Amino acid sequence: MRNKPDIDPEQAKQTILDYCRRKGALAAGVADLDALERIAPAGHRPSDIMPRVKSVIALGVGGQTQGAWTVPAKALGYFGSTETRAYTISYGLAFFIESKFGVRSIYCPPDMDNEAGPRVPLQSLKLHAELAGIGARSLAGDILLHPEFGYMYFASVFTELELPPDEPMADNPCPAPSCVDMYRKVGQTPCMKFCPVQCLSGTIDADGKQAEMNYDMAACAEMTQQYETVPAAIANALNADTPEAREDALFDPDNKMLWYKMSVGSGGLLAQCFECMRVCPIATKAPLADPILRHRAAQAEEA
Repeated sequence: MRNKPDIDPEQAKQTILDYCRRKGALAAGVADLDALERIAPAGHRPSDIMPRVKSVIALGVGGQTQGAWTVPAKALGYFGSTETRAYTISYGLAFFIESKFGVRSIYCPPDMDNEAGPRVPLQSLKLHAELAGIGARSLAGDILLHPEFGYMYFASVFTELELPPDEPMADNPCPAPSCVDMYRKVGQTPCMKFCPVQCLSGTIDADGKQAEMNYDMAACAEMTQQYETVPAAIANALNADTPEAREDALFDPDNKMLWYKMSVGSGGLLAQCFECMRVCPIATKAPLADPILRHRAAQAEEA
């Protein structure tokens, strides 16, 4: 499906990006569809979800507050995440594009691939964001970082509306100057040094740029991505021989923490380690991230 004759692609793109920011996104951009189709593996390309897709829009929302990064590790998981805000904005954006431009659009599902397993997403939201120019891969396991907004959560929208794509970031903010200095002294950056399972390693060249990044995903996932924890706890309770054993299985202190996190919608339920980001000067020292609060802060200064 081609754009309707009366739709100006540049103007339509600006309208869409303005919508994203107005609804709370810190950054938004359009990824190069041809590059996505070439890089993503078969079964995980945009056209595998939407055969007539013409554009992929990526947006990012703020992660933790600066204060949250300073609390003890056991408490950080209780602060949740803004991930759901990203999904809410993208869901609304799909409807906005259809109502504004009369062109089919869908919110890109962040769900995992049932056939490939719980750690393989249907689509790489990170790849979308990287090619849209709203994040660059870091030494911390390829986590995307933004030079102004630091650590963000991402979401995407696929549409049959053809929009001009953006370019990936020309300059990667990672590693920060302080990280380069530490690497030259001890051979590790902060994220490498303080990873609890030492799943990160890499090298920095003479110009202070990333030369190589190594990430032991299995070691990281074993500790952080606890997708099997809740089903296992329920299975233990169902298989208990006595009411007392069943109660112990359900109300074990660790399991009680899981139920609490589920009830408050904590993002820390399935990813409980942020140690590489806690010591990252880019992620933790980004300026006030929430666009609504930034607006209010600016108003307060003017007053």
